[in-house]
Amino acid sequence: MLQSTLVLILVIILQSAQSYLLGVGRADVTGPSADVPFMGYAKMEQKGAGIHLRLFSRAFIIDDGEKRIVFVSVDAGMIGNNIRHEVLDLLHSKYNLSQVYTQDNVLLSGTHTHSAPGGFLMDFMFDLNSLGFVPDTFNAMVRGITLSILRAHDNLQEGRLFVSKGELLNANINRSPTAYLQNPEEERMRYEHDTDKSMVQLQFISSSNKPLGVINWFAVHPTSMNNTNHLVSSDNVGYAAILLEQKINPDSLIGKGKFVAAFASSNLGDVSPNIKGAKCVKTGTECHEVTSSCHVAGDVCIASGPGVDMFDSTRIIAERMYTKALELFDSRQEEVVGQIDYVHRYIRPFDETAEYRNTSTGETKQVKGCVPALGHSFAAGTTDGPGAFDFKQGTTNPMNPLWNLVTNLLATPSADQVACHKPKPILLDTGEMNVPYQWSPRTVSTQLFRLGHLALVGVPGELTTMAGRRLRRALQDEMGLLVESDVIIAGLANTYADYVTTPEEYQVQRYEGASTIYGPHTLTIYISQFVKMAQHLAGSRSLPAVSVVPENIKDQVISFLPEPLFDKAPSGKQFGQCIQQPPTRVNVNEDVRVKFISGHPRNNLLTEKSYLTIERLTESEGGNSTWRVVATDANWDTKFLWRRTSVLPIYSEAEVRWQTSDTYPEGTYRIRHFGVSKEWSFGGTKKIKYSGKTKTFQLTKDTKK
Repeated sequence: MLQSTLVLILVIILQSAQSYLLGVGRADVTGPSADVPFMGYAKMEQKGAGIHLRLFSRAFIIDDGEKRIVFVSVDAGMIGNNIRHEVLDLLHSKYNLSQVYTQDNVLLSGTHTHSAPGGFLMDFMFDLNSLGFVPDTFNAMVRGITLSILRAHDNLQEGRLFVSKGELLNANINRSPTAYLQNPEEERMRYEHDTDKSMVQLQFISSSNKPLGVINWFAVHPTSMNNTNHLVSSDNVGYAAILLEQKINPDSLIGKGKFVAAFASSNLGDVSPNIKGAKCVKTGTECHEVTSSCHVAGDVCIASGPGVDMFDSTRIIAERMYTKALELFDSRQEEVVGQIDYVHRYIRPFDETAEYRNTSTGETKQVKGCVPALGHSFAAGTTDGPGAFDFKQGTTNPMNPLWNLVTNLLATPSADQVACHKPKPILLDTGEMNVPYQWSPRTVSTQLFRLGHLALVGVPGELTTMAGRRLRRALQDEMGLLVESDVIIAGLANTYADYVTTPEEYQVQRYEGASTIYGPHTLTIYISQFVKMAQHLAGSRSLPAVSVVPENIKDQVISFLPEPLFDKAPSGKQFGQCIQQPPTRVNVNEDVRVKFISGHPRNNLLTEKSYLTIERLTESEGGNSTWRVVATDANWDTKFLWRRTSVLPIYSEAEVRWQTSDTYPEGTYRIRHFGVSKEWSFGGTKKIKYSGKTKTFQLTKDTKK
């Protein structure tokens, strides 16, 4: 009797579990690390000058035997229509996978790091900061994203999915709390906090119970690295991913292990990692709560993180996310079972209408989207990274005649456009600006995945906290899901179309409201669209066939960013030569700094490789000594810095910094630098690979040198 009961229990367990085909993959998308402005803070002088953390694309494939979905989290500011188009085109034309990966089942989401090279979106407003389109950035992203998907495709195996959820309370704050307070009190009372504190984790486990990968969704801006940073970095979410991957892949170099961990973006629009809050830098006084301005001329309102500097703050926030993710990883709270389904449509928000119910008045009315435009408070920036000039957040009635003149010179908004965006005072009428080509996206991607009892929503922008909550509630109700957190928002997905606030938040025109480009009912339009998509998946509504597609402007883009001319080594020296050697002995926890004669990093991006290696001399079984790479330019402990030392003649040097620690064993070490020089000859220029190394040195715990 007991034996038959145990057999029955085993059968029930086996029937309740579901096996999927699962695949994970990772690839390098770092792009140009020098002389290309970063995308995020809109600060043209914030150009790359090296690497702190390499950037990666992390792909996850789930197949239920009938349908397949692909989710990709990319260490990038965001994803643009043309990036996605080129990735799919490459999968179709080069790899013959047109029947497998399509517009409908591939979702690309940017982490939103602000320390990655720009020039890849092709909408002129977004690429203006990088002096136009930057092919190196675009191509590195397209190839890396594609490669990560192919690696996941090649690694498909049977496995199971689990979802875990938990609260993380000390890693984010709301940077526009006065806007959040505009939402109805009854709605705000549903939630304990003014940011989402929930982390949702999807675990990929093989049939042999080995971890394959995880995706963690947590709402926070990757802006721990501020706008004074010049090193390429995946910021807090990227370092959290590295920490988790290092934990599961302890013997692999960064970016090379089999286990893949992503910390993906969610509704992070008004969410900052700078949890100490904003202060006026010069006086240390509180900023104005509405305008985020200071009463002393020349003072600026900037938020700070928990660390002593931006690197320390990045580390602290990353470690907090990593610790929570590891806790969730060990819990496996709930298995995901059920079928997969998906739907995707492009829409033009300014052509859409929707029904909006004002919960304060009870009034219901038809509303419409607006042609894209940015408000004056957009130029004020945020407390994570203030803008230039004298712009202030919360501006609804600008009094500066100079900026009003600039608005009218670029494109004078029509009366209908002004009325549509009200109370936003239009600074840049980007939807009606077409010189040299379109400034803002007119067509955006909307995408919805159903995965068992979970829904994954691909949103083409940055939703604020309450905007995300409203979207989750609407889809929870429509799809009959048990809890709001079963709806997962994948932010900055497929298209980048700026911000999405609630209509109430929009009224006070903080930065997020001024950057909500389709007007006060952008969120209303999106909720209506995603509800229709949910109804389509349920079979209760048929969506119209694809009627609009994004504008292909690849042939129209321009670039004013000059290419590196050529490199020259100083007389008597050669590329790769070490010109600043390390000391012969280094104590653990000391910083090692060495310098080399260098070519321009844009000569070769060294994708999937490294500009530096930290190497330790080890003895093999046969007694022979070999050099083993223990760190690269993808490690937290290393920094690769590049600079021009002379313009005429054109000299450059690379500096490698290595922060030693007790995680590295004592022994004999050396540091190597790799690069490519572009050298002039009578036939033009030619690119030549080079490498160089330091003298050996001893890493020791001995306090005596």
